[in-house]
Amino acid sequence: MNQTAPKSLRLQIALCGKVNAGKSTFLNLVVGQQVSITSDVPGTTTDVVEKAMELLPLGPVLFMDCAGYGDETVLGSERMKKSDLAYRRADIVVWLTNGTDFGDIDRDFLRKCVNDKRNVMVVFNKTDISVPSIELVAEIKSLGIENILQLNSLDKSGRESSIAAFKQALIKLAPEDFIINVPLAGDLVEAHSHVILITPIDIEAPKGRLIMPQVQTIRDLLDHDCMVTVVKENDFCNVLANLKNPPSLVICDSQVVKKMAAETPENIPCTTFSILFSRLKGDLPLMARGAYTINNLKDGDKILIAEGCTHHAVEDDIGRVKIPRLIRQYTSKNLDFEVYSGHDYPEDLQKYALVLHCGGCMLNRRENLSRIELAAHLGIPITNYGMAISLTQGVLDRVLVPFQKKR
Repeated sequence: MNQTAPKSLRLQIALCGKVNAGKSTFLNLVVGQQVSITSDVPGTTTDVVEKAMELLPLGPVLFMDCAGYGDETVLGSERMKKSDLAYRRADIVVWLTNGTDFGDIDRDFLRKCVNDKRNVMVVFNKTDISVPSIELVAEIKSLGIENILQLNSLDKSGRESSIAAFKQALIKLAPEDFIINVPLAGDLVEAHSHVILITPIDIEAPKGRLIMPQVQTIRDLLDHDCMVTVVKENDFCNVLANLKNPPSLVICDSQVVKKMAAETPENIPCTTFSILFSRLKGDLPLMARGAYTINNLKDGDKILIAEGCTHHAVEDDIGRVKIPRLIRQYTSKNLDFEVYSGHDYPEDLQKYALVLHCGGCMLNRRENLSRIELAAHLGIPITNYGMAISLTQGVLDRVLVPFQKKR
């Protein structure tokens, strides 16, 4: 089992439902162990309980057992905020309910899923108590939801058949990139091409290993039968000079993009890891347009720095220090930067002139898209670190060329 797969590469499944809908009991049934505490007392699940596992044929998945909707206890509103965050990043939403108390909360949530174009299924998981009526099932289907399961979460003897039915429903709902591997960089070059990766080793790099975007890029290129050379920025010119044939593509860390662009001949396409992830995890054209709006910033504008992970900020932190400094120098404007990290993300983006997001390597695609879609819906420009740095260094047009050729 691939228990070491990071969350960002797992199919994330949110188990949602009203208070005491049996979400925790259902999770325990699926994973075959006591992961969540179960009780008839409403509000037993106080925070999102996560369980990573291997669920073949889908591979590594992450179940998120969310606090119940309709919680009227003192901490209910705080629990709902956590559940909403899990909903945002879920690739698949499972709404658990029964046939006896299906009401407005159920209907409103399912309508929201349909309006948000989310992959959703409904599970009636207490058939030992009540079986949903034909009319209720028809009502749910009328919303456009076809995946409806009926089972008894307490029936251990029927566990295998219940899990098999659940797996089949998940396979139907899983995003295409979980069934078919979406390329990160391998589709930008021909098989057996030579690609050079420029990977600076600075104080923010993890000890003894490369950072995730670099590792994923190497693996993707190898999967596409490419030859990969990994160098530090000070050896790049030596490598180029000693090659019999030029590389098909050069990819670098955004922090050395200006040096890379200056040293790479114009006939050799080049880009950055961050821009590769902008395409993999979101909407590349929209993020590129967002980067160019940096040219329109005015004194006093507020910019959101959105970090997809929580980390100890170093003295010259890329998101909190280096990029704000670069943008202030580039625009000569007095700008106000505000930082949100991890899964925290402000609902009200109206006060920001720009959302500046990290590469999103620690976020799954669904959560990244949710953030992009929220900004786009409100008309707030959004871009990422790599594109912003490339713009301030005057090379954004250059590092977007490989993707224009792809189109």
